[in-house]
Amino acid sequence: MALEIIGAGFGRTGTMSLKFALEHLGFVKCHHMTSLAGNRKLVYAWHDVALKGSRDWDALFEGFRATVDWPSTAYYRELMEHYPDAKVILTARDAESWYRSASETIYAVSRALPAWFQWIRPLAANSEMVEATIWQGEFGGRFEDSQAAREVFRKHVEDVKASVPAERLLVFNVRDGWEPLCEFLGVPVPEDRPFPHVNDSSVIKRAIRIIRIAGMVPYVLLAAGVLWSGIGFLL
Repeated sequence: MALEIIGAGFGRTGTMSLKFALEHLGFVKCHHMTSLAGNRKLVYAWHDVALKGSRDWDALFEGFRATVDWPSTAYYRELMEHYPDAKVILTARDAESWYRSASETIYAVSRALPAWFQWIRPLAANSEMVEATIWQGEFGGRFEDSQAAREVFRKHVEDVKASVPAERLLVFNVRDGWEPLCEFLGVPVPEDRPFPHVNDSSVIKRAIRIIRIAGMVPYVLLAAGVLWSGIGFLL
């Protein structure tokens, strides 16, 4: 199965909403960063792409008809060449609001991961892939420089517009709903449900709190061990 749709928009530009919209339109399955959760095969495949130069796209996207969000967005040029019949969707958003959202969610997740997560190989591989693909690859290690990061975002948008043939490209704001997306894809506008608007910021922020609590676990266990040893000595 060849990819039919390639998302070129950065994460936090409505990619989750687009994923659900595409799947409702029949483009099942749609790859997204969330597709890696609990999927070791995908995690290691993307790790090989980012750190070993692997490019077996057909094997990686087996079972998928579309892909949006990172990590695939970082390779949209290669993917559109490998899948010449695929259409490209660039999800659009104001650079300032995008940076604020990305800083408070996906970047914060990456920086909240405790060191002991590296003991769990799939988590470590995913973290290494994200760092290599996004924070170092896309932003050159300068994401915390808001001006530099916003400039990367704007340049990416212009590069996509310049490199993708007009007939293959849709610049899409999820606020515009079904009509422009369906017209571009040549499918009927759904009458059974509104366009999905998925705001997962609160979910991500809750996950950050959980990660930070999890990061304290080894220290709590160590303190408990020391306390227990002390009590044993006193007894």
